[in-house]
Amino acid sequence: MSRVVADNSYLPSPSRDNIPLREVAHADSSPTLGHLLKCVGDLQKEVAGDETPVHQALQISGCPEPRSIPFLLSFTNITYSIKVRRKFTLRRRAAADPESGEPDFSSTKTILNGISGEACDGEIMAVMGASGSGKSTLIDALANRMAKGSVKGEITLNGEQLESRLLKVISAYVMQDDLLFPMLTVEETLMFAAEFRLPRTLSKSKKKLRVQALIDQLGLRNAANTVIGDEGHRGVSGGERRRVSIGTDIIHDPILLFLDEPTSGLDSTSAYMVVKVLQRIAQSGSIVIMSIHQPSYRILGLLDKMIFLSRGQTVYSGSPSNLPVFFSDFKHPIPENENRTEFALDIIRELEGSPGGTKTLVEFNKSWQALKRGNDAVQTNGLNLSLKEAISASISKGKLVSGSAAAGAAPTSLVPTFANPLWIEMAVLSKRSVTNSRRMPELFGVRLGAVMVTGFILATMYWRLDNSPKGVQERLGFFAFAMSTMFYTCADALPVFLQERYIFMRETAYNAYRRSSYVVSHALVSLPSLLFLSLAFSATTFWAVGLDGSFMFYLLIIFASFWSGSSFVTFLSGVVPHVMLGYTIVVAILAYFLLFSGFFINRDRIPGYWIWFHYLSLVKYPYEAVLQNEFEDPVKCFVRGVQIFDNTPLASVPGDLKGKLLDSLSSSLGIKITSSTCVTTGADILQQQGVTDLTKMGCLWVTIAWGFFFRILFYLSLLFGSKNKRT
Repeated sequence: MSRVVADNSYLPSPSRDNIPLREVAHADSSPTLGHLLKCVGDLQKEVAGDETPVHQALQISGCPEPRSIPFLLSFTNITYSIKVRRKFTLRRRAAADPESGEPDFSSTKTILNGISGEACDGEIMAVMGASGSGKSTLIDALANRMAKGSVKGEITLNGEQLESRLLKVISAYVMQDDLLFPMLTVEETLMFAAEFRLPRTLSKSKKKLRVQALIDQLGLRNAANTVIGDEGHRGVSGGERRRVSIGTDIIHDPILLFLDEPTSGLDSTSAYMVVKVLQRIAQSGSIVIMSIHQPSYRILGLLDKMIFLSRGQTVYSGSPSNLPVFFSDFKHPIPENENRTEFALDIIRELEGSPGGTKTLVEFNKSWQALKRGNDAVQTNGLNLSLKEAISASISKGKLVSGSAAAGAAPTSLVPTFANPLWIEMAVLSKRSVTNSRRMPELFGVRLGAVMVTGFILATMYWRLDNSPKGVQERLGFFAFAMSTMFYTCADALPVFLQERYIFMRETAYNAYRRSSYVVSHALVSLPSLLFLSLAFSATTFWAVGLDGSFMFYLLIIFASFWSGSSFVTFLSGVVPHVMLGYTIVVAILAYFLLFSGFFINRDRIPGYWIWFHYLSLVKYPYEAVLQNEFEDPVKCFVRGVQIFDNTPLASVPGDLKGKLLDSLSSSLGIKITSSTCVTTGADILQQQGVTDLTKMGCLWVTIAWGFFFRILFYLSLLFGSKNKRT
């Protein structure tokens, strides 16, 4: 009997070597993916290079018949159109819009035109056609990845309309691009997917066994401990990446699996391996629908149904075996040694280039299908289960292990919306982010280096400032530059989410986790690095510059500045989809924040129509906080006696003359001013700078609040701007 051997680190007991598949089956209440992917498997590998494990017949009591839990996905008259802007010319006026009466400068382009078909569990349906025929659009329409109301027609599962919430839970969608974290290994990637999609009621050891079984089924055993890789890091091959992408979406055994060109860019052997894996998934009781451009002869033998599209219309729908009969009846017989699909696509392309297009083939397909339906008896054996009964039976057999509900529940309540509570999602997301970042220490190292270099330059430039009037001005300049630097160094947080954006959209589109979990974990993971950067900058500058006040408060306000700046940049990354555009916006807005902070011009000098921007400036509050921390001592003096002439044209006057001028000034004011008399205290400096609105603790709390505010905006941008649907 074949065995599933788990990695030593994943088994909790000493008896972890060579666990029989039968034992794995009984160890898990959701066994279909690991040991019931195929009750009757292959007796030998079908092709050289097929790394999927050999399956033998498992003598498991109660092994379901292949059609005992049937699902039938039907779609009728699927139509989708978009509006295309037309160029307006003087020779031809635009037609009036019948509703508004205004000229209509747009035309309607039909992408899908009355597509119908059905797919059963245990089958692979392939959607084929030339580029631009509507393959990916049809897959998106069936997977509910189109804007609400944009698709016309009916899509049912076992005769019942599919609600969006239920579809997200029982289905999975594999994008054409492999969106994976580059520094995670294959095993870690699948394990994190299991943590998201499998419930907490399933023990971690059983989740690991499930992942190990999936690695074997995907033929990834030799690459299990290899990182995914990217342009700068060598990793797994293209075919292995594609199988990992599929694995992350089938970890919970979805009933419906949609794939957008899963073999694109792969060599013949890798493409065959991918489709072979999909066949095993289908035989476990799933409906697999995929788009494919031009399958090889071997892949064609794995397909159960095909739909050929041409400019949004169906030109053939049926099994691959009927394809020669179809084209023979169409008076274009397929040569004996010709690849069926290549021949069919060539005929379709020729017709598309002809004056009449593929209209004749479309009409012939309709009549041929009607004749075929009349001659063939409709197979209804086992298709009398309602959707609720079918899902319940599927759950009882181990599929959809994300959960189940009590008997009598509605289909939408049979499985929960999310497999895990919020705090588990946050923990898993945080662990994944830390693991991925830990393997790229150069990113944090560069940021720390930038902060340390900036701190070193400032420390040496403003070394040991005194308390003279000149020293006061230099302190103001130091604080303004230091606080603005905190925000500018946060700009490197911009590409972090932009790199993860499409991974996030893929995972949340089918309820792997909540958007709120991602936002909270994203913030929590950033805090340790921000605290370390704050400590490094504070320790480098506080004593070297000769600052007064509380070092702890100085550290806290710098940490708060990093927090609010990072939150602001993170929010922009959720709104702006491009890195270069994002950097331009970040730099411009931060420059405006510095301008209106109160350093270059006092608050009472800012024009009334711009004063609102002063209070929106993120730099204002930490700048005022460090000023108060520095000048809050009421007994500390910064200008004494003749120092009042510093920074004035009288600064170069000899000291004796300054003394006489001071005596004259004293007699005029009636106040005795000597060389030791304190003229300006810290409170006077704060008054001169207009720092009178808030206390330093108030400024600290406002700075922290800005950070939370932008995190909330980031969540809203993800909630409304990352739907992962076409318009």
